[in-house]
Parts: sequence; C-alpha cells; structure tokens
Amino acid sequence: MKVEIYSDVACPWCYIGERRFARALAAYPGGDRVEVVYRSYQLDPEAPAEAVPMMEYLRRRFGDRVDGMLERVSENARVEGIEMAWDRALSVNTLTAHRLLRLAEREYGPAVQRALVEKLFEAHFSEGGDVADHDLLTSLAESVGMDGERVRSYLASGEGEAETRSEIDDARRLGITAVPTFVFEGKWAVQGAQPASTFLQALEQVAADIEAERAGGDDGSASVDGGDDSERAGGDDDAAACADGSCTV
Repeated sequence: MKVEIYSDVACPWCYIGERRFARALAAYPGGDRVEVVYRSYQLDPEAPAEAVPMMEYLRRRFGDRVDGMLERVSENARVEGIEMAWDRALSVNTLTAHRLLRLAEREYGPAVQRALVEKLFEAHFSEGGDVADHDLLTSLAESVGMDGERVRSYLASGEGEAETRSEIDDARRLGITAVPTFVFEGKWAVQGAQPASTFLQALEQVAADIEAERAGGDDGSASVDGGDDSERAGGDDDAAACADGSCTV
C-alpha cells in the first residue's frame, strides 16, 4: 500500500497528523509494508523569504483570533508529545524545505524523507529554527543520513525548484485545499490530523478494498471518510487559517 501525505512544514496540524499516523502504522499489522511519501504543498506561497517572528506575522494576517487558534493546536500537540514554542517560532517561505524533501525522497527513499520531515517540523515549531536557512537544512539532512556536500550544492542551485512548484500546482489541480491530506493508493483520501484510531481504520479498510479489487469484487470507487467536520478545516471564517484538524487556504 502507498500513502501520499500532502503536507506543509508550516502547518502545525501536519506535525500532529504525522505523529498520529505514525501511531496508526505501528498498530497496523502490515505497517512495515506501507510506503509513505510526503508531497509538497504550500499554505502560504507569499510567506517572506527572510524569516520573521511567527506570532507577529500571524497576527498581521489573522488578527486576535490567532491566540485561541494556537492554544487549540498546542493542546492537541502536547497529547502527541510535541511542545509548540510559538514565542520563538519563525515564519518563512517553505519552498526550499520542500525542494530538500523532494531530493530526500528521490535520492534516499521515502524512509529518509519521512525522517527529515520530522526533523523539519521539530526545528520549525519547537526549536525556533529557520527552515529556509541552508546551513540548518544541511545539518538536518546530514542528521538523517544525507550527504552534506550534495545538499549544499543542491540548495545553492535552482535544481528541483521547477519540479517542486509543479508538484504543488498538481496538488491544487487534484483539489487539495487543506493539509494534511492522506491519499491511499492514489484514490482513497483522509483529510486532517485525524485520531490514530481513524487512520488505523482507514489502513484496514483500504487494505480490504484492495483485496476486493484483486478478487474482482469491487470497482475501486470507494473512498475513506476522514471523520466528522470537527476534525477538518472550518468554514469561511477560517479560510487561510488553521482550524481543528487541518490548515486550509
């Protein structure tokens, strides 16, 4: 089974969702045979190229509702063993980080890419790191086994940029408007940082549907519902914001 996770380093629910999905995989008997690949998505393509304090940036965009929104995120994060350091977190454009994740998947494989995703989330949300800084990105890449010289030369060039932008455009054409979105086998989807039990149910259902297809008993048109709307992005008032369970544009 292949699971593609549309995600952005700047999305706190993507960090939470990654932890919850990891727990589901650990509980799923066939978890070691599930290929997990992260796909690029940018919530805010206009984010600054130079890092700025996150709280200042978010307040300029969303006003006073930011505090309540982030408190809800923090409460859910703590349950997953994540401490959100909003007071020192930085907002910055994530395109370079996505380029690096693409390199990790292409040259080192999904397992290394996924380890790098976790490092990027931790740096961005818990350690006050600038995830557009080439030195930091190189250090994180080396920590998961990537070659530092290759990473430095790659980041200093324009290599992979056009392909990364194309991948982001492809996601929008597919109808992805909120992250995280988990796509199973290219056709079943779960949106939002669902509870681990929901992800486990999705893994089991998709596996059963795949077996039914192989046996000729299903046309492959089934979908996996991601749960109730409380776990998804909110309505118009939360456009371009992070509501319970996901971040949307």
